[in-house]
Amino acid sequence: MRAVGGWSRPRGGSRRSNTAPRPWGRISTPWLYLAPALVVLGGLLVYPIYQLGLISFFQYTQAQVSGGEPTTFEGFGNYAELFGDEQFWQVLLATVLFAAACVVSTLAVGCALAVLLTRVRALPRLVLMLASLGAWATPAVTGSTVWLLLFDPDFGPVNRVLGLGDHSWTYGRYSAFFLVLLEVVWCSFPFVMVTVYAGIRAVPGEVLEAAALDGASQWRIWRSVLAPMLRPILTVVTIQSVIWDFKVFTQIYVMTNGGGIAGQNLVLNVYAYQQAFASSKYSLGSAIGVVMLLLLLAATLVYLRLLRRQGEEL
Repeated sequence: MRAVGGWSRPRGGSRRSNTAPRPWGRISTPWLYLAPALVVLGGLLVYPIYQLGLISFFQYTQAQVSGGEPTTFEGFGNYAELFGDEQFWQVLLATVLFAAACVVSTLAVGCALAVLLTRVRALPRLVLMLASLGAWATPAVTGSTVWLLLFDPDFGPVNRVLGLGDHSWTYGRYSAFFLVLLEVVWCSFPFVMVTVYAGIRAVPGEVLEAAALDGASQWRIWRSVLAPMLRPILTVVTIQSVIWDFKVFTQIYVMTNGGGIAGQNLVLNVYAYQQAFASSKYSLGSAIGVVMLLLLLAATLVYLRLLRRQGEEL
């Protein structure tokens, strides 16, 4: 210790103040705010997922539900039966392709209309927003029924306008999937449109003006300026759309009358419903639900990993 001007200091420099903020405090504060929501979500999601996985490892049919037979442990027997079923793989492929088409179409329509909202005046913007929010707020059963009426072969106005006579859109496999895709996009694009529009409004106007002065087209501005700046928002809407469209149930069930002729329009969610409730194979339906959950988790993690490799902070 050496005295300097009446006071002393320790060798090796000054000592850190005891009042310095600790790193763990900054980290834990957001989690404290999120704790109530996490508790609610845990009660609503964790326990049902646990029960879903538990039932998938047992032999659980109507006989076990009624108490006529004891519940027996099957291990991975239900999964072996599921993976050995050729129909499961066909339904899985159809689900992946249908969900991919819905996600791409929803993002394209939503982003295009979000850009349009920035180009029109206040009144058309308000009308478009109200119409879109009306589509978003419409229940899936109601929306599916309305679309069936619009494309009805006898009374639907679409066939009359297009001159298709009594063409049945739900008879063919691909036309039925296309009709359901239109309804899914119609009720899903408002979320993308509103979210992306909010992100575009947050982009500084000087950036867009500079790009326009450099001679960039509207497509080039979107691809080279807006899309990179909106990538975190696009990540959220993409993951959300993948989750929603991969587990579509109501639209398929209502518009194809339970999966189409001979199950030609089945997707995994409807297939699980048929196995669990129509065939009373609750354990097999639970196994399908677990497979869907794992596929969605894997797809989300892979997508986020690719973004991190590109240097995005999420």
